[in-house]
Amino acid sequence: MKAPEIIRPDSYWQKQDEIIGKEALATLQLEHLTKSLRRVYSNVPFYHTRFDEAGLDPENIKSLEDIRRLSFTTSDDLRANYPFGLLAVSKDEVVRVHTSSGTTGRAKAICFSKNDIECSATLIARCLVMTGTGKGDILQNMMTYGLFTGALIMHYGAEKVGALVIPAGPGNTERQIQLMRDFGTTVIHITPSYSLYLASALQQKGIDPRKDLNLRRAYLGAEPYSEETRKKIEAIYGIDVYNSYGLTEMSGPGVAFECGYKNGMHLWEDHFFAEIIDPETGEVLEDGQEGELVLTSLRREAMPLIRYRTRDITKIITGVCECGRTHRRISRILGRSDDMFVVKGVNVFPQQIEQVLMGIKGVAQNYQILLESYDHLTIRVEIAKELFDGNIEHLLQLQTEITDKVRADILVKPKIELLEPGALPVSEGKAKRVIDNRTM
Repeated sequence: MKAPEIIRPDSYWQKQDEIIGKEALATLQLEHLTKSLRRVYSNVPFYHTRFDEAGLDPENIKSLEDIRRLSFTTSDDLRANYPFGLLAVSKDEVVRVHTSSGTTGRAKAICFSKNDIECSATLIARCLVMTGTGKGDILQNMMTYGLFTGALIMHYGAEKVGALVIPAGPGNTERQIQLMRDFGTTVIHITPSYSLYLASALQQKGIDPRKDLNLRRAYLGAEPYSEETRKKIEAIYGIDVYNSYGLTEMSGPGVAFECGYKNGMHLWEDHFFAEIIDPETGEVLEDGQEGELVLTSLRREAMPLIRYRTRDITKIITGVCECGRTHRRISRILGRSDDMFVVKGVNVFPQQIEQVLMGIKGVAQNYQILLESYDHLTIRVEIAKELFDGNIEHLLQLQTEITDKVRADILVKPKIELLEPGALPVSEGKAKRVIDNRTM
């Protein structure tokens, strides 16, 4: 197997921040953490109260572990303090606000200073250079522009490294294909589900993305997806697909990113302090143990967040990456702790089911999980068109294979419904994979 092209940290965007000794990194983190804690203690009543309740004085912070004395910040805290309750600077220093709604319908507002935007764009620029994108590339940005941070921050970062950016936004697949052909798009920023839908649209038009387009790589984000889905997309398009991780509450899409080895995402620890906790007890776990990611922003000005519970399930990968970068890596996001559902007393993440489906020959790109009761699970699966040839035996064999493999992985026997391609609703943004019609 050919070794991946490794972009070494020798550019402006990566400079001294990428390769740094463990002790030097800890010193740098503590320096920025102390500044951030002083900022919120002095300017944010919410955090001032939290510090006082914990008996913690920011001036007495001696180590990174000292912040474990503080309670977690949650999405509910952001909603309760909407819109400016967590602001650590005066309002006239805020140049951008991004919001998102949650399950309660009440929004979370995240404010950015001019320097916050610059730092966010710089982190994305670092990620792009690491994966080989730069001047001469044409990046078609198919993420949603607006209150969602993903598209705008990626846009700014790509411009920083000299790429030509096409701000296409999501949807309008006919236009997306035309833009890709007209401008010779080499890089796409897209959700996993839409990339699969786009592949189907290309196929219907008789366009072979491996031969008829100039694509070289794709950056996937905004929704969890499995390694099997990545491999499927890489095979269809004949490109490198990179996993990215981010959230509006921190800086957008550049919190962690894969390098050429695609063995976990490098989390930029000069900007974020990471902990993995047991989502039930809040206990901090050792590296290598799976749990919920908790992040503390180290350089945010407008709205620093301390010990923020992301609800994303992952783990710290032990050891140093072959690429030489020393920032710790996190594994692919398994799912969100609040996305998990329970069937027959078993905890199930939607991504576990996707991982099985995408590894089965004959399964197409789209599927849906239907929950009607706490004892039954139905999975609707689109299958390849050539399988609908009247051969019932083939369909029954595929249905049995899917049933057995899903049951072996999640320990619950599902009901499998096989559907023709296009039977399920198409998502051009974040895919809605789980339909939960259960009542308490």
